[in-house]
Amino acid sequence: MQKTLFLLYPMKSIIILLISVVISITSCTTKTEHKLKSSPKNELYKPKFNGLSKQFISNKRKHIYPFYTKILGNDRFNGMFLVAKNGKIIFEKVNGYLDYSKEKKLEITTPIHLASISKSVTALAIMRLVDKKEIALEDDVRKYLPIFPYKGVTIRMLLTHRSGVPYYGYFADPIWDHSKKMTNQDVLKLLNKHVFPLNFPSGTHFAYCNTNYALLALVVEKVTGVNFPKAMKKLVFDPLKMYHSFILDTPEKINEISPSYNSRFQIQAVDFLDGIYGDKNMYSTARDLLKMDIATYSTDFLSKQSREEIYKGYSYENPGTRNYGLGMRMVEVPDKKPYFFHTGWWHGNTGCYATLRGDTVCIIALSNSYTRSVYQVHRLTEMFEGYPFEYKDEE
Repeated sequence: MQKTLFLLYPMKSIIILLISVVISITSCTTKTEHKLKSSPKNELYKPKFNGLSKQFISNKRKHIYPFYTKILGNDRFNGMFLVAKNGKIIFEKVNGYLDYSKEKKLEITTPIHLASISKSVTALAIMRLVDKKEIALEDDVRKYLPIFPYKGVTIRMLLTHRSGVPYYGYFADPIWDHSKKMTNQDVLKLLNKHVFPLNFPSGTHFAYCNTNYALLALVVEKVTGVNFPKAMKKLVFDPLKMYHSFILDTPEKINEISPSYNSRFQIQAVDFLDGIYGDKNMYSTARDLLKMDIATYSTDFLSKQSREEIYKGYSYENPGTRNYGLGMRMVEVPDKKPYFFHTGWWHGNTGCYATLRGDTVCIIALSNSYTRSVYQVHRLTEMFEGYPFEYKDEE
């Protein structure tokens, strides 16, 4: 048999054949490994949505385009805007400048200051730690921040703005050296030192206050053992491949990263409050926020219980349609689908992130030049049935 083999395949041919087999096997292995390595880590956090027909997309674009041109202002709009359905972008525009002085244009990957939309992301980080059993919503804040001077304030109260803790911008203004940037730790130390009166008994009603989320950032740091920017990277940004998102902890570099402008396109100066994060100071893009929105439908990213906690109201002391969940504003009207959103405004940065949970729709408008037009995105809910707003396109 061996003689027959050597007769049919001379030694040189056999060697060539063996090398070919080895190369072939190696090639297959390499391709498999490459495929595994290139497989997105956030695939777990992408629930399966139904596909969209070309006609559906075309019809919605016809509705969205007039909103973009008339309400946001087309050429006047300085920022990024997108509408997505079932995780698919059906309309997207990026317009204007990151830096007017250098004529540097905004791009899809340009991070913009989210202002208070940051609160929605901070709340997600807290809820991921709740799912890991590292935080409980009913825990007293002093469990994590022992020098916090107020008894009976819970993590849930901070998330829902029901703590009664006063706003750091007000109590610090007359006593802080404005030439120095305040930090989250400074906020906590001032509360400990002065024990400013609560605005109201904790847990009795709602009052929006940035201090709540500045304190939540400190809780995240205490639980994770790393600073808030690193913790957010680990808990949210890296798992979701939000590569253009970060928490700014070097306020002196704000204008190098993304200057903000007033409505006359004059640059806005930073102040002593620009070093505080959790309530603000997150930079991101519309596409990164969409990745986050998609992940909120996945039980691998957030448990069903956590999602239920986030998307429900907590303040019903007074009649009305507006409420607040865990880092999420909402409009609730009887016999209508609830409308969930969060707005942002800090210096010239304005924005709105809306998530229509009943239709798996995400709408995002971000601007680094002051404009209230971004808050009008709720007008687009008329494309879908059952929401509280009934607007028609302006002529």
